[in-house]
Amino acid sequence: MKRTAAVVCLLGALAASPCALADDADSYTIDSRHTFPQYEVVHMGTSVQRGRFDRTEGKLAYDSAAHKGAVEISIDAASVSTGLAKLDERLRGEDWLDAAAFPKITFKSSDFVFDGDKLAKVNGELTLRGVTRPVTLEADFFHCGVNALLLHTVCGADFTARIKRSDFGMKSILGLVSDDVLLRVNVEAIADRK
Repeated sequence: MKRTAAVVCLLGALAASPCALADDADSYTIDSRHTFPQYEVVHMGTSVQRGRFDRTEGKLAYDSAAHKGAVEISIDAASVSTGLAKLDERLRGEDWLDAAAFPKITFKSSDFVFDGDKLAKVNGELTLRGVTRPVTLEADFFHCGVNALLLHTVCGADFTARIKRSDFGMKSILGLVSDDVLLRVNVEAIADRK
């Protein structure tokens, strides 16, 4: 499949900014059924607690020959899920995600870094609670190929990154819940055309 230079746009709330793909560019749509960003924090120094976000959308463009790519992902902050309804409600509140004031968490990048032909990392900007900071996603796994069920090209990846929640204004009970947060972003994106 021919791959060309990547230009990317977001779906949904971010679509307000103009976006256009070159006529012959390959683009991919994030598959929300197989994309669940997760986080890990240390709870009271004794255990690692995990949660995930259940609603994610976005676009990806990838040019394997030119070693270029771009991605924009939008995560619904209110879709945080820990398995405990009361904790989910608290995490949506003002001290944490403040989902009412900042309904979207976004990651944008057009800086894909390669080690030979292998995608090594993606340097971009994470916006959380209205604060934008540089974040690097390390590529633990990245692969594009034809999905035998869909008969479309699908790109899948696992990324990790570490952030400090206090950098984004989440300072509630620091010390009891770690400032350091491990992000795990698994993603699948389906080609927009065969």
